[in-house]
Amino acid sequence: MIWSDFDLMLLVPAFLAGVLVLSTHIPLGQEVLKRGIIFIDLAIAQIAALGVIAATVLGGELASWQIQIFAGLSAISGAVLIHWLEQQHSQTLEALIGLIFVLAASASMLLVSYAPHSDELLHDLLVGQILWVSNNQLLWVAALYIPLLITWFTSDHRQRPIVFYLVFSLAVTASVQLVGIYLVFASLIMPSLASRSLVNTKYRLVIAYIIGLSGYFIGLIFSLLFDLPTGAITVWSLLLVAGIANIFIRNSLVPIAEE
Repeated sequence: MIWSDFDLMLLVPAFLAGVLVLSTHIPLGQEVLKRGIIFIDLAIAQIAALGVIAATVLGGELASWQIQIFAGLSAISGAVLIHWLEQQHSQTLEALIGLIFVLAASASMLLVSYAPHSDELLHDLLVGQILWVSNNQLLWVAALYIPLLITWFTSDHRQRPIVFYLVFSLAVTASVQLVGIYLVFASLIMPSLASRSLVNTKYRLVIAYIIGLSGYFIGLIFSLLFDLPTGAITVWSLLLVAGIANIFIRNSLVPIAEE
């Protein structure tokens, strides 16, 4: 991009999409790390994507809200399955989650081969089209995330794990369609992993939000300036910011927990 043509206003909808995704994915990512089920986000995201693909391929001319319902029900079903596996097969849970991811990804590949513009559909679900999000998308995601955040911060999800799985599945269903599976995983894991060693829970949450927002902003700037794929460069910018933040935390006087 030519520097004289650079317009920050082009980034506003995309950055707002990042803000929405991070609003739910930071606390959810911290819970994922606590539970030690790192790949649940990939599995649920892939199941939600499978729901979108299945609705697109098998449903014919469905309205957008019908596709969202189909995708949401798919993700909830996957979350309920993983919750049951956690209770019945806790020792092998991570392996089973990985298997679910592979099966959902394989099923998506089989279905997408029958879809019109299949390459574009698959690309959008993996990498996302964050630069091209619409105001309507932002509004419906915000309308979904507000009750999810209220439920998360007011309920005892540690005593009722099913709350975690339901909130997680619905949040990921929306975020996959905004930013793609790769950024969903990066948004859940990188900021929370970088701030994990902080003792103070509220401080840890704030630092994780700062890391996430900084990573999105830098990624969007680089994408627009150098005409790079937005989702891919934002994943790397999140890694860069998370790495720098982790080094700073470990070399500061802020109390950290023992590994």
